[in-house]
Amino acid sequence: MGRSAAFFDLDKTVIAKSSALAFGRPFYRDGLITRRDVVKSAYAQLMFRLGGTDEQTMARTRDYLATLCKGWQVEQVRQIVAETLHELINPYVYAEAAALIEEHQAAGRDVVLVSASGEEMVRPIGELLGVTDVIATRMAVEDGRYSGEVEFYAAGPSKVDAVGELATARGYDLADSYAYSDSYSDRPLLECVGHPTVVNPDRALRKLAVENSWPVLEFRHPVPLGRRLRARPAVPVAAAALGVGVGVAIGIAWYGRHRRTRTTTTAPTA
Repeated sequence: MGRSAAFFDLDKTVIAKSSALAFGRPFYRDGLITRRDVVKSAYAQLMFRLGGTDEQTMARTRDYLATLCKGWQVEQVRQIVAETLHELINPYVYAEAAALIEEHQAAGRDVVLVSASGEEMVRPIGELLGVTDVIATRMAVEDGRYSGEVEFYAAGPSKVDAVGELATARGYDLADSYAYSDSYSDRPLLECVGHPTVVNPDRALRKLAVENSWPVLEFRHPVPLGRRLRARPAVPVAAAALGVGVGVAIGIAWYGRHRRTRTTTTAPTA
């Protein structure tokens, strides 16, 4: 038998929020995002969540997100991500997920984060968790700017392709490996391993888990990433460029709603 590994989705599986939740605010503040982008990005996020593994839906989401960031300066985005990773996004790591990751590592398994968000954001979060291997979306860069092309979109069946390539390179036995996710869109990932487990599943995934007798875990105790950071040596945000992925739409939409609500609340009365 070969080695085994444990593959973890990131958003709502390891952390209690979208990994890109807070990026909408500084992107909007620095003029990278417009009000029109808020609406379009929210729609793209909704379609991805509803469409799941539908190839056309994923292709439209991927292409829109690539167009959204086309022309952005990598250095500007790097600064935004570096600042917000620790000061604004403050992702909450589920204590149960952190313990499970440590259990797999103690058992000698490699742990891999598998996320549709950008590699430049997923990797630093992984390092804070003690995870060095990630499979994530990769954006093309030309002359210091995002070109509007996606080199690899880590969603649906594409995740499985990347997992298979990594398994071949590392000698993993996928029949003896584990996978964790909250979303039905990760059905291909869950089905490619011998030990699939659903975490805080959406309705469709919960139904699938029941039909296949897969374990269902409910993670309810998030721990601020900053607290874990203080307990570990500081990890630099290496090459933190764009954490772009489907999760960015949530952050953009959230900030747009929050800003409008705040404006309405603070407006003077006649």
